[in-house]
Amino acid sequence: MNRRKIIALLGGAAAAWPLAARAQQPAMPVIGFLNSASPGPFVRLADAFRQGLREGGYVEGRNVTIAYRWADGQFARLPELATELVHRKVSLIVATGGTVSARAAKEATATIPILFIAGPNPIGDGLVTSINRPGGNATGVALYTSELLPKRLELLGELLPRAVTIALLVNPSDAAYELETKGVEDAMRVTGRQMVLLGASAEGDFEPALVSAVRQRADALLVSANPFFTGQRVHLVALAARFAVTEGYPWREYADAGGLMSYGPSIAGAYHLIGRYAGRILNGERPADLSVQGPTKYELVINLKTAKALGLTVPPTLLARADEVIE
Repeated sequence: MNRRKIIALLGGAAAAWPLAARAQQPAMPVIGFLNSASPGPFVRLADAFRQGLREGGYVEGRNVTIAYRWADGQFARLPELATELVHRKVSLIVATGGTVSARAAKEATATIPILFIAGPNPIGDGLVTSINRPGGNATGVALYTSELLPKRLELLGELLPRAVTIALLVNPSDAAYELETKGVEDAMRVTGRQMVLLGASAEGDFEPALVSAVRQRADALLVSANPFFTGQRVHLVALAARFAVTEGYPWREYADAGGLMSYGPSIAGAYHLIGRYAGRILNGERPADLSVQGPTKYELVINLKTAKALGLTVPPTLLARADEVIE
């Protein structure tokens, strides 16, 4: 065989080697990201998830793909979206935007790992059998926001010591609706205040709810930690400013958007944590062995600019306890 033929044969083999090596490489894992709301208001939270994922060694577009499914506040779409992810054979499903997303994922698969950010009772909601040893294909973060409504009521009382009537805005379609309502009713009974119950399950319900609060002479409004409300927080805050309603919110994202005061766990911290959990699952750990986590940080945030616009003077004792004051 002459020299030219030998070189040609070697060149052809060398060109084939990279192709063979690529064929032997495992396929890039796919994470299904399921959320009950719309992507716009959740940009910061999705970033927190990706940051946690990066800390586990996974970077979107480099060694992992994320398939996003957003229900845009239409909870009835969640089962279909979860089924889509199962049919795509994703490596795991990250179910965010409340217990409703986690339930849809659990009903869609009993084998694909699920990471959730859900309400205060993941055992009662059928997501896990134990907090420390979940035992199935799901684990995540349980945010005890409903139990904090009385605390937010107390903070509003410090801000408005003469307040008699407090409105509570809830989503009647939320699993935590009854728990939240009872908790606030009990707290108001102790303090001698009256509660005005307001419901909203669609964007068009917010303005009538605020109008009702004003007509019933509510001194302030508590907003529940419903994921649909979180996605509509800019709209809610704008309505509160328009009707000059004093409101207490569950997440700092409301105060960042111009809301008066928020108190609750760091929801961005929860997204960051499940990002880290996602990395561990992709590396071979099982959800059954990863305990359900609780909130790692609680934040009291006060927006002084909004307080001034409402003609309110925030007591120095309340300002001193704030984790952040927005001026």
